[in-house]
Amino acid sequence: MNGDMSVIISGFGGQGALFAGILLCHAAVVEGKHTTWFPSYGAEMRGGAVNCSVNISDGDVPSPIIDEADAVIALNDASQEKFEHKVKSGGFMIINSSLSHLKTKRTDINYIKIPLNELAQKLTQPAFVNVIALGAFLEKTKILKIESVKEVMKEMAKTVSAKKAALLPNNLESIDFGASIIRQQMVTA
Repeated sequence: MNGDMSVIISGFGGQGALFAGILLCHAAVVEGKHTTWFPSYGAEMRGGAVNCSVNISDGDVPSPIIDEADAVIALNDASQEKFEHKVKSGGFMIINSSLSHLKTKRTDINYIKIPLNELAQKLTQPAFVNVIALGAFLEKTKILKIESVKEVMKEMAKTVSAKKAALLPNNLESIDFGASIIRQQMVTA
């Protein structure tokens, strides 16, 4: 896919929403695109609300602020509640149905409900819900290649602690798994 894409990734601290946004931005740069990453933190010290706005474009990005997003990734119910109205008409929202059981409010956007926590637990561990969601987003939009994100993950693994670097195989598996969820839904839809 060419063109512009804006996404808001939201959850609570520790779910990796900000990390998913950073991965997107670095992968966009790898592919020669323009990008912005704009994080927002809740007032709580730990476990509070966090989100980031990511813009990806073939041209200049005039502002990191997103008034209407092409997509929202909501990793919990508070994120769905807060950002559902921010999705452009015709856009979509990926909802972590493990942690959000809210009724959807709109008929002009698509909802993709994925039980991310249960799937992450079966695959590796719950810490990878963000990367599974990111894989689903990339497969749905085709805005960037999954291989570009994997390349970024491999480079990042060289600069972090050995403990975090040891998570690389899980992250690589998780992003592929997220993409496969969307492929399977498309086949059965």
